[in-house]
Amino acid sequence: MLNDVITGSIAELLGGCAVAVAVALVARVRGRRGARRDTAPDGDGAAARPARTYTLIGTRALDGLVVQLVSSRPAGTVITWQEPASDRRQRFELTDAFLSDGTYAAEPLDWYR
Repeated sequence: MLNDVITGSIAELLGGCAVAVAVALVARVRGRRGARRDTAPDGDGAAARPARTYTLIGTRALDGLVVQLVSSRPAGTVITWQEPASDRRQRFELTDAFLSDGTYAAEPLDWYR
C-alpha cells in the first residue's frame, strides 16, 4: 500500500517541480527584458533616464504662458529657474505628480536673489 502511495505521488511531485521551474524561468526572462528596456545605456555606460516635461507651478513667461522645461533628472531634484527680465530666482523640486496636461509638476520651494 505504501508503495502505491509513493508511486502515485511521484508524478504529481515531478509535475509540481516542472511548473515551479517554468514559472521561475519566465519571471527571470521578463525581469531581464524589462530591465534592459528601462535602462538603455548611453555613451558612458550609465543608464539613461527618460526625459520628462515639467510644469513650473505658479510661473508665467513674458508671453503669459506657463513655464515648462524638459529634464531627465529624477524626482526630488531641486532646480533653479530665473525669472525673465529680472534677477529673481526661484527653486523648484521635480516631482512624480502627473498633471492633466501630460506633464509632471515642479513644485515651488522659495524665491531668492
